[in-house]
Amino acid sequence: MGRDDSRREWADHYWWSHDGVRLHARVYSGPDSSAGAPPVLCMPGLARNARDFEGLAPHVAQYRQVIVVEFRGRGESAYAKDPMTYVPLTYVQDVVALLDELGIDRFATIGTSLGGLVSMLMAASLPGRIVGAVLNDVGPELQAAGLDRIRDYIGAGGSQPTWMHAARTFAELNAAIYPSYSIHDWLRLTKRTHKLTPEGRIVTDYDKQIAAPLRVPNGGDAGIDLWPAYRALGGIPLLVLRGALSDILARSAAEKMAAELPGARLVEVPGVGHAPTMDEPEARAAIDAWVASLPPA
Repeated sequence: MGRDDSRREWADHYWWSHDGVRLHARVYSGPDSSAGAPPVLCMPGLARNARDFEGLAPHVAQYRQVIVVEFRGRGESAYAKDPMTYVPLTYVQDVVALLDELGIDRFATIGTSLGGLVSMLMAASLPGRIVGAVLNDVGPELQAAGLDRIRDYIGAGGSQPTWMHAARTFAELNAAIYPSYSIHDWLRLTKRTHKLTPEGRIVTDYDKQIAAPLRVPNGGDAGIDLWPAYRALGGIPLLVLRGALSDILARSAAEKMAAELPGARLVEVPGVGHAPTMDEPEARAAIDAWVASLPPA
């Protein structure tokens, strides 16, 4: 694939969930030559939003339509009245409502962490509709230590007076995930994950109540055997990305995933933890090859 990442304008799309939450997605049109090809649906991680794909989405949109979803409670999607709806099965319902509204039958997915869990659940509940998938540092087996780390920080945190203050605080909390990052890298990542309030403070760009299901014993659909959902991705182009320093997806689990589905390709991204941004050269090259393997129509 070419390396010309000239950015394309996206269109904002809003839709309503079954329980009345107004949701948002960015839609990148793709080239005219991709008309009729299954689009690529991008889904971010637990505390992330559409800006997580601000580098990757326009790159993939050189080849086909890309839709970047913002789950309820993140970015420009509204916050849910009931915090116990912040669970993967509800996110699946929300995304299916979007697909129905847009008349999309077949599609590919790129899912980071939570987004990858949603991809697996969609594969199980919508057989035959997913034509390719990228699971970014996630799988049917997750490490307890990494999950505990996420539970400890999610929903916490205050505000910062400037973007530089926020970037330095974010770097201190996540230094082990991206050990080679410069302050400029942290500033870019902070602007993807934080927002400026009307009062002029910098805060994380999500509803703090997304943590509520994680505080409940067996909450957030914990304890469900996800191997059947993972196996539902069999027979399609499947890319498993793993951060070499990940505390969420163990190397042994990733290797087991690759062995379970012969069509799965495992690529480890060096020097990063959970999760690769997919802007890394190794991740981008693997995704390019994956996109090229998707059905044209």
